[in-house]
Amino acid sequence: MRGRWTILAAYGLLAAATQMLWITFAPITTQVAPVLHTSVAAVGNLAAIFPLIYVVLALPTGRWLDRRFNQALYAGAVLTGAGGLLRLLAPHAFFWQLGAQVVIAAGQPLVLNAITKLSARYFPQEERPLAIGLGTVALFLGIMIAMALGPILFAAGGIELLLGVEGLIGALGALALAVSLARPAAFPDPPAEGTAVWLPKEPLLWLLGALLFVGMGIYNAFATWLQPILAHFGAGGLAGDLLALMTLTGIVGAGVLPPIMARRGWRRRFLTLAVAWTLLTAGAIDWQQGTSWLVFWLGSEGFLLLASLPVVLDWSEVHVGAGQQGRAVGFLMLSGNLGGFLLVVAMTPLVAAPHLALGFVALVAFLGLCVAWLLPKRYEAEPDLRAALSDGPGGGIS
Repeated sequence: MRGRWTILAAYGLLAAATQMLWITFAPITTQVAPVLHTSVAAVGNLAAIFPLIYVVLALPTGRWLDRRFNQALYAGAVLTGAGGLLRLLAPHAFFWQLGAQVVIAAGQPLVLNAITKLSARYFPQEERPLAIGLGTVALFLGIMIAMALGPILFAAGGIELLLGVEGLIGALGALALAVSLARPAAFPDPPAEGTAVWLPKEPLLWLLGALLFVGMGIYNAFATWLQPILAHFGAGGLAGDLLALMTLTGIVGAGVLPPIMARRGWRRRFLTLAVAWTLLTAGAIDWQQGTSWLVFWLGSEGFLLLASLPVVLDWSEVHVGAGQQGRAVGFLMLSGNLGGFLLVVAMTPLVAAPHLALGFVALVAFLGLCVAWLLPKRYEAEPDLRAALSDGPGGGIS
């Protein structure tokens, strides 16, 4: 289909905007607090509400996407663009910002849960792993843009310039997607019937969800607690650059690895390697903290760990078939967001004892390795799974 890459680019811009608007205030929390006449903790809540709202809306939005894809994705675009612009109306009022963040957060699952279904509707089978990988790359790019540009924009023009630029990007993303969705789908699927009651009957999705719980949880735990952990070893000043490196190598991995894993039928092997490498990384950081040592381990960790997300999403798209992709991604992203929230909270009392904190990461990674070991081996024997699977959930190998 001509124009499919333009549609993916428009989706990528909107998806990046959702992430950028989510963590707008994260890199400048202490500077923003007096501007909004509130506490640092309250500013942190402007980002913390997103995973909580995602957990609540993940499954209903996935079902809506399966039944009325364009309508649901339009709604996600409108909520994202409108929420970003609403923040400009009262840039110094904390509760106004909180309300606008709730609007944006309500749109986020409608946008993010659409990636596999968008790929299935507009891309031929052999290109879908790449499309899913690039759509996921957009999420990480949005995070990097917010972390890099936020402090610069705030220093240059205060909160007005920051909210103005990010609001404009969100609005442009919403408009670009709305225009691109006017193209008819090259591979339309019938609306899904019934509810998501099939999920308990899909052990593969539960296993993939558990892996996302571990993977996204550990990434969020590193993003939140790496600096205080390394500070105990006298290397806290490296944390920001190391997290940027993890995200950058993750962008490369997410863009490159999913098509290779799909083509060779190596999804199970790759996911097993990713969690095993996370286990080794936790032990390696605990053992030594030299700069080159940390760069190697955390750079390679980002490359494998962040690429796991599009590999999991691509596998789910193959498994559930037409009409169920939105619900499947909603379930998987719900699991990932739960992990991102709960593991960060669980590590909080351990941060003061870095060996215990890293031991906790290693334990969670070991449990993830056990889950990966339970993934069905028969998938590895099929280089092109899509040719072997029938439409509908559970229609093929399991």
